[in-house]
Amino acid sequence: MDFSGSHILSIDQFDRSDIEKLFSVADKLEPYATKEKITRVLEGAILGNMFFEPSTRTRISFGASFNLLGGNVREITEVGSSSLAKGESLADTAQVLSGYSDIIVMRHPEINSVQKFAEASRVPVINAGDGSNEHPSQALLDLYTIQKELSQNNKSIDGLRIALVGDLKFGRAVHSLCKILSLYDDVKMNLISPEELKLPIELVESISAKGVTITETENLEDGISEVDIIYVTRVQEERFKNKQDADKYRGLLSLNQSIYTANCEPNTVIMHPLPRDSRSDANELDSDLYENPNLAIFRQADNGIVIRMAIFTLVLDIEEKIDQSSMPVNWKVGLKN
Repeated sequence: MDFSGSHILSIDQFDRSDIEKLFSVADKLEPYATKEKITRVLEGAILGNMFFEPSTRTRISFGASFNLLGGNVREITEVGSSSLAKGESLADTAQVLSGYSDIIVMRHPEINSVQKFAEASRVPVINAGDGSNEHPSQALLDLYTIQKELSQNNKSIDGLRIALVGDLKFGRAVHSLCKILSLYDDVKMNLISPEELKLPIELVESISAKGVTITETENLEDGISEVDIIYVTRVQEERFKNKQDADKYRGLLSLNQSIYTANCEPNTVIMHPLPRDSRSDANELDSDLYENPNLAIFRQADNGIVIRMAIFTLVLDIEEKIDQSSMPVNWKVGLKN
């Protein structure tokens, strides 16, 4: 892929060499992501951060990533605060906002909506989630996390054994992760979900055709034994017709420390794209897992910063210019114990 000036809309755009390039840039950006250095390479640039669905991590991490590269961020956080509520089309919105921005990040509840928006945009557009379809930057940060966690035990993504747990039907992060993992060799996936929330059959067939070995089960304990990664997702309540339908599946597949100890290998890593539904009737990941050193969910969230910085770096073609505006940090203070 030629990243420069490109939209990032789907994992289907990537091959392994693209991912390796992105991860290499992310590694170089680590000192800036952790505020060991400052760069002002994007000073004067504007990110249009358009989120028409609720978001905490994705919205703020995209904004923070752009800020860490020296850019400015302008946000829309709901349909009701935009002219879409007045009947403006996505195409018209794209034409207007691409005149105000140098790059746009967009989340929208409708499948393929971000692609339609991008077709009318005059600047690059990054898909931050289009309904239950895809979430490419989440898949990239998930894969980056998997690579870093596996490296602690001298393992690689080739040969990965992973259990995907929860709402696999509507979980866009899962859909994009399945696609990206299908680029690797000898991947084994255990798909653990209620029958009604299984991974869409067309996606199962697609990744199977690329060599992924798939096992489907409704039994959590069986599915999480002999895996390197457990990737848990919440019930996507907003995709159901009503809350009552979603409630049927809430809490059916909850992981706690006792289940982990009884069934998992000692180094099995626990991941979750967040938000974790911590309500008592759901509790996908019990709070007793917080003391488990293999719980990687917050390391995973942190990795969202450096991966999104790398996306901006490649799409805006600034890789060779970052260090030119590098400065030392003179304000960083840690939290007192």
